Amino acid sequence: MTGALNGIKVLDLTRVLAGPYCTMILGDLGAEVIKVEAPGGSDETRGWGPPFQNNVSAYYLCANRNKKSITVDLKSEEGITLIKQLIAESDVLINNFKVGTMERFGLDYETVAQLNSRIVYCSITGFGETGPYKDLPGYDFIIQAMSGLMSITGTEQSGPQKMGVAITDILTGLYACIGIQSALLERTQSGKGQKLDISLYDSAVSSLVNVGSNYLMSGKVPTALGNSHANIVPYQTFTTQDGEMVIAVGNDQQFKQLCSILEKPSLSKDPRFRTNADRVQHRELLVSLLQEVMETKPTAYWLEKCHAHNIPCGPIQTIAEVSRDPQLREREMFIEYEHPTAETVKAIGSPLKLSRTPVTYDLHPPDPGEHNQEILSKFNLSQ
Repeated sequence: MTGALNGIKVLDLTRVLAGPYCTMILGDLGAEVIKVEAPGGSDETRGWGPPFQNNVSAYYLCANRNKKSITVDLKSEEGITLIKQLIAESDVLINNFKVGTMERFGLDYETVAQLNSRIVYCSITGFGETGPYKDLPGYDFIIQAMSGLMSITGTEQSGPQKMGVAITDILTGLYACIGIQSALLERTQSGKGQKLDISLYDSAVSSLVNVGSNYLMSGKVPTALGNSHANIVPYQTFTTQDGEMVIAVGNDQQFKQLCSILEKPSLSKDPRFRTNADRVQHRELLVSLLQEVMETKPTAYWLEKCHAHNIPCGPIQTIAEVSRDPQLREREMFIEYEHPTAETVKAIGSPLKLSRTPVTYDLHPPDPGEHNQEILSKFNLSQ
């Protein structure tokens, strides 16, 4: 079997997370990815830790499998010449330098397109290549703050909160991956490549979805609701006798079932709670009535009851509990591979399940310049 992107060659001039996450997905799908760093290694995540395993950073490992590594000095004429040789035989070029950097290298899209008219050229920046913010550095935390995501995360008491992972980097990596594959598909018809201008800021704002739509329709500025939902009630965490759990009632029938297992059938007939719109309007009163009952029984009791009546629910699990989850084990979401320095590495697998061209984990995250000789020999160059 071969991967879905077998035969696609990707020249990866990215570092940290958004770009490497994108190219790792492409590599998982079978593309040949060549990761380019400065001599000695210039991806900052190699030093981000702890934890380290035999001096290899867990952060670096999380986004760099299925790649080959070459080290090139882009500040040298010889380095740029080599990159141009690689561009000539690549399908995709992706970078996440600041706006203007690729131009200074002489690797702007117009120049690259003359070398290879079929290349898909993807640029990832904080704010995009146009607009008044284009020259500002963009980091996930800053983007979370500016995009409105932090303003709707947390509670009134906690104040604005960032998410527990660099979510705008991940979203941008996914959008870049979608854009690259779309451009490759279009190329089969036109025979031409094109440029993609992908930004963290745009990607973060796109993720506001219903909350952004709520504001645009109503003009009412959304506030942080903690673990509650802006448009649905009850859809939040509840404290039980021995912990916390989530109940996500999506329609009136589910609410009726919930009232039944709570032994409060009258609530579903109360005009203040009969429809979801009613429940949103009387959110605080309803939640307080439900909470009184929820805290009388342990989490396991309510999970069993809700599952038996098809009411969406779930426990709040730690990462340790997630790593032991039998569903995820069955889905092969946790993998192991051998690394020449870190030895046996445990990692999170790909969520992409393709029946005929499944993802594979063929290459460990490379050491800096690990594949120099293999790649340079194609151009009759020595280390």
